[in-house]
Amino acid sequence: MKKYSIVRIGSEYIVQAGETSILRVSSRQEADKLVTDAAGLLQDAAGLLQQEQAPAADQDASIDRDASVMLEPAKVP
Repeated sequence: MKKYSIVRIGSEYIVQAGETSILRVSSRQEADKLVTDAAGLLQDAAGLLQQEQAPAADQDASIDRDASVMLEPAKVP
């Protein structure tokens, strides 16, 4: 996750992600809210990405659960 910071320049507040300035707002409260919202969204996105990458046990094919998966009978001479 990126490190967010807020820098005051004159009467404006600059929201930065790392070394990059990304937003300019007029109040410290607005800047705080934007940083909090961005961090929350990134955390939610990371959680969703982990869920998509992890294989779900329910989706694994199994003879016990999925009748379409059948083993061929052994051939008897």
